Amino acid sequence: MKRRAIFLDVDGTYVNDRGVVPASARAAVAAARANGHLVFLCTGRSLAELWDDIMSVGFDGVIAAAGGYVDVGGQVLLQRHFALEDVRHVVDFFDANGVEYYLEANAGLFGSPGVKPRLRQLLYGGITDEDVLAELERGLGPFIDSLIDGQDVLRDDINKVSFLDSAVTLDTIRAEFGGRLHVIATTVPQFGPHSGEISLAGITKSTAIELLITHEGIDRADTVAFGDGHNDLDMLQYVAVGIAMGNADPALVAVADGVTGTADEDGIATGFAELGLI
Repeated sequence: MKRRAIFLDVDGTYVNDRGVVPASARAAVAAARANGHLVFLCTGRSLAELWDDIMSVGFDGVIAAAGGYVDVGGQVLLQRHFALEDVRHVVDFFDANGVEYYLEANAGLFGSPGVKPRLRQLLYGGITDEDVLAELERGLGPFIDSLIDGQDVLRDDINKVSFLDSAVTLDTIRAEFGGRLHVIATTVPQFGPHSGEISLAGITKSTAIELLITHEGIDRADTVAFGDGHNDLDMLQYVAVGIAMGNADPALVAVADGVTGTADEDGIATGFAELGLI
């Protein structure tokens, strides 16, 4: 069997929209690695958001912060941070305009004063089904609980920023930060239509994959990726075989080499099987 390098997005791909890893996805990763393939997470999340339930199956490395951090087998190949003046610019702008946000670092997630209640409103609002609420608590509850508020957010180790739905449009935020920073729509739809992510300009999942496979001597022809969101577009275009999840953005489906089911439809396991990885 030909060894492949597989890159998995997290939200909406390896975990479902309630933040839970389906048993079938966990089993598929374990089986693929047992077959000699390499499996890497390739996510917009920072390390602080990759808790044990996600990592416990075992991976060969992690690309985090939408390409700003690359780790293979415990060896850090890349770690990029915002300049302090850019962090100050983001914080001052969002505070002045009533936008809730959290700054992402490997050491933790540092939020605005109102970010926790706003997140609970966005993620839990209107849901009464006890089973769904229980799964949300298991999947996304640790994420909200992990947010650190009440501390100075002007830090020199920030690698990404996420902001939540507000009256300020994405176009306004892009205009404010365009050039030095890269602004995209959120990869978590529950955050709302005007929510999004800010990363360093020139840093993407595909640039991180290129760095990783060059370092590891992996042929690009042997790469596979699964994703669903805006920040997966360049990744699916870069790898040899790009698979869109069943819930993927239409722009992603348009460039993908194939489409599998959603996370809850065992999309990872099905996709792995169809590609002969398991």
